[in-house]
Amino acid sequence: MITFRSPSRHEFQAFVDYFIPDYAAEIVSNYLLSEDDALAQARRELEASFPDGEKSAGQILLCIVLNDAEKENHIGYLWYKPDPQLHSAFINDFYLFPAFRGKGFGSAAMKQLELRLVEEGCKQIKLRVAAGNPQARRVYENNGFNVTGINMNKVLG
Repeated sequence: MITFRSPSRHEFQAFVDYFIPDYAAEIVSNYLLSEDDALAQARRELEASFPDGEKSAGQILLCIVLNDAEKENHIGYLWYKPDPQLHSAFINDFYLFPAFRGKGFGSAAMKQLELRLVEEGCKQIKLRVAAGNPQARRVYENNGFNVTGINMNKVLG
């Protein structure tokens, strides 16, 4: 069974350590910035979102947990931002550790998130999928998400 819990300080730091280089690689790929510039941008954006670390208001970072009869396994992270005015939530990051991918845990986590958000009064979940991440797109589409637009950019100079 999949559940969620708040991260410890150590788990939050592990999220930061994973997220910044992962997001920077996406920035390099999609926006053609240098690796150094992409790392700096990823760090700035994460610090702006989490100025008080794991206790920052307005952002929800959760550990995805697989519970079985014997133990609890932390299998990934889910970061979203609720928008109470629009009764929606925007998923900023959904990450399963590689050993837990392709086993249905992503879909199970999405179903648990939906239940949680409905209880919180949400009517819609939004997200963005990088063009170079067809596996993530497949998970979202298999869980009822629809394409609502296409992000585009052009590098100048």
